[in-house]
Amino acid sequence: MTAPARQYVLTVTCPSRRGIVAAISGFLAAQTCNITDSAQFDDTETGGFFMRVRFQSEGGADIPALEAAFADTARAFDMEHAFHDEATKMKIIVMVSRFGHCLHDLLYRWRIGSMPIEIVAVISNHTDYRKLVTDHDIPFHHIPITPETKPEAEARIMDVVEDTGAELVVLARYMQVLSDRMCREMSGRIINIHHSFLPSFKGAAPYKQAHERGVKMIGATSHYVTADLDEGPIIEQDIVRVTHAQSAADYVSLGRDVEAQVLARAVHAHANRRAFLNGTKTVVFPASPGSYSSERMG
Repeated sequence: MTAPARQYVLTVTCPSRRGIVAAISGFLAAQTCNITDSAQFDDTETGGFFMRVRFQSEGGADIPALEAAFADTARAFDMEHAFHDEATKMKIIVMVSRFGHCLHDLLYRWRIGSMPIEIVAVISNHTDYRKLVTDHDIPFHHIPITPETKPEAEARIMDVVEDTGAELVVLARYMQVLSDRMCREMSGRIINIHHSFLPSFKGAAPYKQAHERGVKMIGATSHYVTADLDEGPIIEQDIVRVTHAQSAADYVSLGRDVEAQVLARAVHAHANRRAFLNGTKTVVFPASPGSYSSERMG
């Protein structure tokens, strides 16, 4: 029997100009590849072009061969690009403090295979979830952190990133501020969940503040981490409506559900190579056919 064609994804970012799509599609056709899904965005404000192409390699070409053959096209259009094998799951590290709802959710989605990820480690500044993590046969790293030990602690975190080959760090309610240096070193590779949709409610108890103000909706925001606290490029957001009859505890419960879903969708988009940095914003393409849709992530 003939082996099934391998599935790849090509991501491209470059200055916008005529002929990019034709060059990419022509290249893939010449390599005996069949495009199964394609999405593109031309940002007229910045002059940037973004494209994600999912294709089958019917001729059996592997990534090194595709990279070598694509070099001239990439150079001609000044592209930042990458080929990705869909059979290879993205290695991620999850970091958590004492609120475990997002960690539980990510572990469940990873266990049932609904996300193209491999959780290679969990890092925490507390030991609350050591047993949960080790019961999943995932390495758990307890790295305490204080203002005085922050440089040493972050050096240990970066050692775990390097040793595991992690491509992404997910802050699943990790309640520590990362240093500017770490944010720069890991630019575009750290995703955070911000437990507030409305920026007027910041700090440790946003749902309590929202309840006191009588808001009618609460929500969460997932974004890439930058040196500007909670101001990184936004990947995913969602809300839930609340009423005057609900308590602050209800707000917290509903908020945690939204946080878990929003973070999972953001990780799903990044792991499927659908999220692109675009200055202070992002370009996030919809889930492609054949991948796990956003509806199944809810």
